Amino acid sequence: MFDYVNGITIGSIAAEMATSLEESFVQPLTAMIVYALAALLLSWFSSKSIKARRFIEGAPLILMNHGELYRENLKKAKIDVSEFLVQCRVNGYFDVSKLETAILEGNGKISFLPKVSDRPATPSDLNLSPQQDYMVANVILDGKIMEENLKHTGNDEKWLKSQIKGQGADKISDVLLATCDSSNQVTVFLKNSRKKPKDVLM
Repeated sequence: MFDYVNGITIGSIAAEMATSLEESFVQPLTAMIVYALAALLLSWFSSKSIKARRFIEGAPLILMNHGELYRENLKKAKIDVSEFLVQCRVNGYFDVSKLETAILEGNGKISFLPKVSDRPATPSDLNLSPQQDYMVANVILDGKIMEENLKHTGNDEKWLKSQIKGQGADKISDVLLATCDSSNQVTVFLKNSRKKPKDVLM
């Protein structure tokens, strides 16, 4: 919230300085510098002191725990029950009884911890050891080869052209997006010049 207010204030001062060309710009410039220094100073205090960090950035607030909603904390957070339920649904929890804990974080987002009986099973629950996934590289973007990304995968342009040809693209310009994973598996999304289909959800 502080960063939001600070950004609006500095932006307003900058706009005033830009539009009032006939007046002196020293005072608005001084105000901008003061606000910027105040932001840097508070950021430094936050990094050095936990108490200062909680005061400036806010502390987490438990809204729900062990199936119990804390009305006083909801009031303190300025969140009513309806809004809390909306946030639950937005995060995929349509049944509040499946939640163990809900915490309002300092950045204004709500974190949800589902009950262990209702959370998705993980490989460790099933005693499995799957291979680690890694980030995929965008090797073609909007019909253009991303040279550095392609080099990072250890492949060349000739190899890439052979890969996209097997997926229906005659040339690089036919490809909207192509990605390459750690096992050199290429996924191609072709440019589609056809008209947009009707929205069946309207």
